[in-house]
Amino acid sequence: MLDVSLKHRFAGFDLDVAFAAPKGLTAIFGRSGAGKTSIINAVAGLLQTDYAQVTLDGVEISTLPTHLRNVGYVFQEARLFPHMTVQRNLKYGSWFRPKAGRDFDRVVALLGLEPLLARAPLHLSGGEKQRVAIGRALLSNPQILLMDEPLSALDSPRKAEILPYLERLRDEAGLPILYVSHALAEVARLATTMLVVEAGRLRRIGPTAEVLSDPSLANVLGLRAAGSLITARLVAQEDDGLSRLETAAGPVFLPRVAASLGALLRLRIPAQDVMIARQAPQDISALNVLPVRIEALRLGEGPGAILTLALGEERLLARITQRSVAALGLAVGQEVFAVLKSVALAQGDIGG
Repeated sequence: MLDVSLKHRFAGFDLDVAFAAPKGLTAIFGRSGAGKTSIINAVAGLLQTDYAQVTLDGVEISTLPTHLRNVGYVFQEARLFPHMTVQRNLKYGSWFRPKAGRDFDRVVALLGLEPLLARAPLHLSGGEKQRVAIGRALLSNPQILLMDEPLSALDSPRKAEILPYLERLRDEAGLPILYVSHALAEVARLATTMLVVEAGRLRRIGPTAEVLSDPSLANVLGLRAAGSLITARLVAQEDDGLSRLETAAGPVFLPRVAASLGALLRLRIPAQDVMIARQAPQDISALNVLPVRIEALRLGEGPGAILTLALGEERLLARITQRSVAALGLAVGQEVFAVLKSVALAQGDIGG
């Protein structure tokens, strides 16, 4: 467990946050300038704040100099040594902590680095460089891993390349990870816990699915990006190229999902891609129609409204117009149908 309490006054900006992050991947989400990087820099000791109390597994580290805090840090750019091979870059991570070198083979396998060991950084893609940077940080044998927008400099194909390795890192590394990002799809796919920061203040922290489905955060998360996270099990690969996944409210059909049958997946569903029907629709092209119950209805200051829909123990958000709310006579407690398009879910919104 990581416990953090920070206060710092910048020119025209005050940072004042306190939170506890459990094991797993805790994403610090917010818009540019919200204070995300300042938080992890303070945890690492790279930023000397007016007040800091940082405790890791019951030991206060905020009084220690940076080099004694035993944190691994992955920056936006890989920052590899250009004159060293991948293997030498990795082994540099354990230079000051030789015992960590015993984990070399495990880290190489975890991040799929075996084919890259003899290469120089010049001959690596952006995603490969970031995987090497993560491996180097892990081989310093840290108690916590800090990652500052590690995918922000990558294009979409390179992000798709590295995301499965980050999922594996989250599940198998066995140490807490603080992950800074302003990309909601990335956070939804990776984070077990989500921390939302706005103008230097903590707006919300909790399990990622709960935070994403909180309609009061829609403006902070971004109306176009707001959505929810549900779990689904892959149960069949259909002959027509679709995958059938089972959710708490019924089946969902998506373009072919590259996963093993039986795999439990996380689906991020943007609120703007959810339509509402009072009756089960007939003769429509949309394949995914889920029976749900309206749990909450929040009217916006403009023409929009956000509905919180219950499907079993999970929640789905829908963003529609207030005119539609009135025309359909929607109200809390009603049983309705959520209509999703199969093609609305991008492959980047599906994770393990």
